[in-house]
Amino acid sequence: MRQIYCDNGSTSFPKAPGLGEAIGKHLDCAGYNINRGGYNSAYSVAETVLDTRERLCRMFGGEQSRNVIFTAGITMSINMILKGLLKSGDHVLVSSMEHNGVVRPLVQLEEEGICWEAVKCGGMGELDPADVERAIRPETRMVLMLHGSNVCGTLLPIAQVGQICRKHDLIFVVDTAQTAGTYPVNMKECGIDILAFAGHKGLLGPQGIGGFIVSAELAADMRPLLAGGTGSTSDKLTMPEFLPDKFEAGTINLPGIVGLNHALRFIESEGMDAMREKKARLTDLFLQEIAEVKGVRVAGVPFRLPGGSGENAPQRTAVVSLDFQTLDNAEASFALEQEYGIMTRCGLHCAPLAHRTLGTFPQGTVRFSFGYFNTEDEIREAAAAVRSICGR
Repeated sequence: MRQIYCDNGSTSFPKAPGLGEAIGKHLDCAGYNINRGGYNSAYSVAETVLDTRERLCRMFGGEQSRNVIFTAGITMSINMILKGLLKSGDHVLVSSMEHNGVVRPLVQLEEEGICWEAVKCGGMGELDPADVERAIRPETRMVLMLHGSNVCGTLLPIAQVGQICRKHDLIFVVDTAQTAGTYPVNMKECGIDILAFAGHKGLLGPQGIGGFIVSAELAADMRPLLAGGTGSTSDKLTMPEFLPDKFEAGTINLPGIVGLNHALRFIESEGMDAMREKKARLTDLFLQEIAEVKGVRVAGVPFRLPGGSGENAPQRTAVVSLDFQTLDNAEASFALEQEYGIMTRCGLHCAPLAHRTLGTFPQGTVRFSFGYFNTEDEIREAAAAVRSICGR
């Protein structure tokens, strides 16, 4: 029985072709540190790091490559942003579709006098920007929201929300964990002040690497979460004020950055538009194949993708969550893997607020998340497995 991977919302697999070889070559042949070694080999690694910053800056329309900050992942990025900018009395708006990577740091910050509110989304995960504007209070300082839901794939209207934030002089932070590398996001055009990204999902890089891109204005106000050696201004006992050193204490994940650089080059060679269109076709096919299946419902947007049927169909990513009506979702997920080799993710997906919004709390869903390397045959097999399970 062959295995079919449908859990790209958790991490992409396979990764960009040759990723392991690129990381292994770095470790075996050029595993030097940067900002510490005064020799040519170390400078070569530093050039790769700079090149990675530049590619990410171009991809997301950032101000300058030095404003690209590398972290251990998007969760660390969100913590650094929230804990570095917010102070007692501040109010933060998020959507009701947020991941615990956003919600849990905010709950921690309640102890420091920071309050937050989740703007209610519709039953398909869709957000009305007007609801965000209505929720703004005099003490509101920041709006933080994901671009694409990790539970149901619904895309939120970040460009419209960005306009609202500009109008009210609010900080706008966007979590692109589920969309980076697939959906184009331009910080300037969308009014985004800080964009957080994960390297190991749509960007096809390794786990343990991510980051954020921050405006120079906010970087000046933001407190570093970590302090330590940077290889620069070593005569001082305080952190450097310049970027990226201000937020990159200690040795950064160089193998991860080398791997991400390799993955970014692959995405550029394939073309983001072409990759997105393929994933859209696969998702569209899956939705068609299960459309008439009884005993299961699609959580979130139940329509085909833009370009398919439905003139004003909301946009969605390649994430499809199913709620089985005649059997437990955990049993369904187990049967999919054990009997058909279909690997999915079952449960609440670290997003209880989203499941409450979608009406799938506490049972959760079985999440299918398709990637660029899935095939139409695999999608048909996955759909046939769903039909078989529901026919029992």
